[in-house]
This record gives sequence, structure tokens and C-alpha cells, in this order.
Amino acid sequence: MQFDPIIDDLAEHGWSLRHSFLSDDLTLGLAAECRKREAQGALAPAGIGRGDALTIREGIRGDQIQWLEPGQSPLCDCYLELMDGLRLRMNQTLFLGLEEFECHFALYPPGAFYKTHLDRFRDDDSRCVTAVVYLNPDWQPADGGELRMHFADGSQRDIPPLAGDLLVFLSGEFPHEVLVTQTDRLSLTGWFRRRPADVLAL
Repeated sequence: MQFDPIIDDLAEHGWSLRHSFLSDDLTLGLAAECRKREAQGALAPAGIGRGDALTIREGIRGDQIQWLEPGQSPLCDCYLELMDGLRLRMNQTLFLGLEEFECHFALYPPGAFYKTHLDRFRDDDSRCVTAVVYLNPDWQPADGGELRMHFADGSQRDIPPLAGDLLVFLSGEFPHEVLVTQTDRLSLTGWFRRRPADVLAL
């Protein structure tokens, strides 16, 4: 099964990088969808925090985003269905209790970056697993925009945003950053969510 290498990596290392996870057609189609939304003015500057505390701070992150919703486009629905398959497989094998997947297009224009952060909020552990798929078919090493992962032993690894590659990692375990990009950098960034630990079943 296509998800099993991801499951094995998560169980052993807490993260997984799968090259060419998406087909070329789906990757190019999603990139075109992101560009179309950009042209329509649908992408908005991403913020820091959530709810009433959400603020735009370009000194921390400079990407522009739009959240995906089911039914917006067949290609987006195809991607959401693929991620739901991964969600179900993680629940079957890792018993994570993942209930949903949320994601957005992210476009980093030239000069944009995102400083080191964790994807899990301090007061909310519902974000459990992060999934990023890259949509940059013409990416070159000089373009920058790598995702730099920081590990507990002090080491780090730079992940180039190559088209079709999927990066998955435990949201609360790996500080990471997006290095300055020299060209437009496109991705779909999302989170598998579970019920927060402090929510009691009725």
C-alpha cells in the first residue's frame, strides 16, 4: 500500500519524506489551481496565532494562503480524498485517533520566509500530524525556499520543495522553518487533527 512507507517512517523516526508522491498531472493541476486563486486575489497574507489573537507579522512569516474546502474543484477534492486515505491508514496502524484533515494553499513570493516554529499550539494539541506537498515543477537549488527541520540532537535537514514530494511529520515534535525563497514557492500545507485532550466525551 502506498501509505505504508509513511507509516513505517512515522513509527521509527517521527517524520517521512516521499519523493514523487503525487502524479505529475495532479501536481501540475494543483499548481495551476493555486495560480488561478492568486490571480483572482483569493490568497490572503497568513497570520500568527489563532482566533482573536491572529495577527499578520511579515517579520515572522510572509506566505499567502487560502484554505481548501470540499467541492471547490475536482483536483482539490482528489487531493483531500488522498489525504483522508492516509488519515484512515494512520488510525488503523498508529492508533492516533485522527478525526479530520485541514489544509491550505501557500504561496511564498520572492523574499518570503517563515521563522522557526512548531505547528502545534501551546494550549491545543489537536494538530497531530503535519503534511506538506510541494507544487514547484521548475525548482532549482538556487531558488531557496527549503524547509529546514531541526532535530532534538541539534542536527538539521533542509528539504527542497520539489514538485510532487510529500513531507509528513509529528506536529508537536519538530521545530522547522522555511528559508528565504528567491522565486514563487507553492505548496499545500495541512494538518491531521484529533480531538483535543481536554475535551471530554459526553
